[in-house]
Amino acid sequence: MSALLDSFSDALNPLLQRQQYHGLRRVQAMEAALQAGLPHARSEAWKYTPLRNLERRRYAAPQPGVFDAALLATIPAPRLVFNNGRYDAALSDLSGLAAGVTLQPLSQLLADEDARASNFLERRYERPEEVFARVNAALAEDGAVLKVDSGAQGGTVRLVFVGAPTQGGDAAWHLRNLIELQEGASLTVIEHQLGGGEHSHLGNSLSHVHLSPRATLAHARVQDEAIGAVSIARTDAVLSRESVYRRLDLELGATLSRHELNVALHGEAAQLHANGVLLATGKRHLDTRLGIDHVGRDSRCDLVWRGMGAGRSRAAFHGGILIREGADGTAAMLSNKNLLLSEGAEIDTQPVLEIHADEVQAAHGATVGQLDANALFYLRSRGVPAEQARSLLTAAFCRETLSVFDDAELRAALETRLDAALNGLDEGAAA
Repeated sequence: MSALLDSFSDALNPLLQRQQYHGLRRVQAMEAALQAGLPHARSEAWKYTPLRNLERRRYAAPQPGVFDAALLATIPAPRLVFNNGRYDAALSDLSGLAAGVTLQPLSQLLADEDARASNFLERRYERPEEVFARVNAALAEDGAVLKVDSGAQGGTVRLVFVGAPTQGGDAAWHLRNLIELQEGASLTVIEHQLGGGEHSHLGNSLSHVHLSPRATLAHARVQDEAIGAVSIARTDAVLSRESVYRRLDLELGATLSRHELNVALHGEAAQLHANGVLLATGKRHLDTRLGIDHVGRDSRCDLVWRGMGAGRSRAAFHGGILIREGADGTAAMLSNKNLLLSEGAEIDTQPVLEIHADEVQAAHGATVGQLDANALFYLRSRGVPAEQARSLLTAAFCRETLSVFDDAELRAALETRLDAALNGLDEGAAA
């Protein structure tokens, strides 16, 4: 057994002494994780993300980190803040929460006498490669639980996850989040995953998204962790009839970042619009896997992902779309374009389209190339300096993904953050 899994196993008994609920399920999940072991390169789901270095590391229980509170100055309320995987009441602010919206940390639910409120923790993970989901099922004791009542207009809610330095060495935390919208509800959620200083912690998060009929969710996730950090994230979403899920993932930070986005369109005429940017610089390794499952008739998915590699980084993208028998009338589109900005960078892309239904519209495309030499020449010939011309082209390449949101204010805020990350590309290209 690896040192990594050893350290996870050692964390279970102290947790069971603190938590009386879900104990049997936690033990079973950990046993399954230990039996399966960490996935290796021969596992199709992990072939582009080797774990040889990670499996030799041990992580301690998380302690509150120290960071400048100014890091949150531009993140307004209502917001729920987690410091190294633990709810931080002092930095959280629930003022202005809309009527019909309930937002609380999972740790509060687990302290209640009614375990039914946290029954989503009982979900099982059966595939051998789901080791981190199993570990999360065993060890998660905090996270965000966000619910919106039927017909409520929930406004905007922010979930903030900060990784920060501690005196106790490298730590690991396991967050479990739930976003649940009842029939006809609407909500905007912005996830901020931030680095509050240099650290080498590991964050393992698992999020559930449940949309009832005609619910609408706009969901932006900005992963901007510190260099040295490890981010393992997974989102499982279920869409009911005529629900709409709009999502953007900006992968900008961490030394190792992996995110799985699994969306099941169960209801008739459900819609998914999911875009993203993989910005790999220096020696970063970024891996994104999409698993889109069309079950209901007349469902739709539009997926626009852009990747950029500089320095000696590596980015991997897997876009899997499954259209099941009976999902007639489905429309599924995937576009994944990638730019290599240095000779030492590597980008792997793997679009997969599997169709078992009739009368569908489906297409996918993936490219890996370099900046258009003609476009660069055009800008240079009109007096634009080389560095500025490069910046203009890379910004235009990525900004297309922001069109997933109709809210102009939200798009502008995300564009500002994306542009700031792109401004560091020249340094990353030379690394």
